[in-house]
Amino acid sequence: MKSFKNKVAAITGAASGIGRALALELAGRGCHLALSDIDEEELQETARKASGVGVRVTSVRVDVADREAVYAWAEQVVSEHGKVNLIVNNAGVALGSTVEKMSYGDFEWLMGVNFWGVVHGTKAFLPHLKATGDGHIVNISSVFGLAGIPSQSAYNSAKFAVRGFTESLREELDMLGYGVSASSVHPGGIKTNIARAARMDESIRDLGLGAEGLDTREVFEKSFITTAESAARTIVEGVKRNQRRILVGPDARVYDWMVRLLPSAYQRIAVGYSRFAAK
Repeated sequence: MKSFKNKVAAITGAASGIGRALALELAGRGCHLALSDIDEEELQETARKASGVGVRVTSVRVDVADREAVYAWAEQVVSEHGKVNLIVNNAGVALGSTVEKMSYGDFEWLMGVNFWGVVHGTKAFLPHLKATGDGHIVNISSVFGLAGIPSQSAYNSAKFAVRGFTESLREELDMLGYGVSASSVHPGGIKTNIARAARMDESIRDLGLGAEGLDTREVFEKSFITTAESAARTIVEGVKRNQRRILVGPDARVYDWMVRLLPSAYQRIAVGYSRFAAK
């Protein structure tokens, strides 16, 4: 996909953060948009901003953990736009907890959005992408899909799964010759509101990550060094180059090299850094 002009992109989690930035970046390149999120008010704001550059924009509330809702949305997108060339499975949530104290309900909630949402979006849109002959699937993983981090076992589980799912998918697409490709995206710390909206269990204080009087969300926000707009440009350029793995931000490149060079020993570094960041 060398050009986005007059193409149609579907984006989940488009109400804010990387999703909103991607919508505006693609709209600026002449791409028509089908947007979804569970935050209808902010979703409408994204749609308003994107439509201001003259592309067609549709939006609808979709919970990506709901398989039937995602499939219905995929059909609606094709009905309203006539085609779809790109699906960005971006919707995500965050959870901080130790494995011991993490509730099954919280774990299932996160996996439903961060992993199953990606699976639903991929499978629902793939037949429509095949019909275009130049489709692309963008699945948002994370640097936490490259390395394990204390208090992030659920998030790591989902993001590692997204990475493996997407890499296998890409290999199958290469073999089947549909004209459809796929990329796994690994953002580092991006300045979005995902940490502020995260569920944080008190058990992370047992790890020293939540000192008295300190909002534990601040611990993670310290490392957010890349803007959502910069992330969006990197992702779009990565799609143009048909990259298998798209690293977003300098910290993502550090993580990537760290786990390559120190596939087991990096865990000691993760422990030390987590303790340092909590101070």
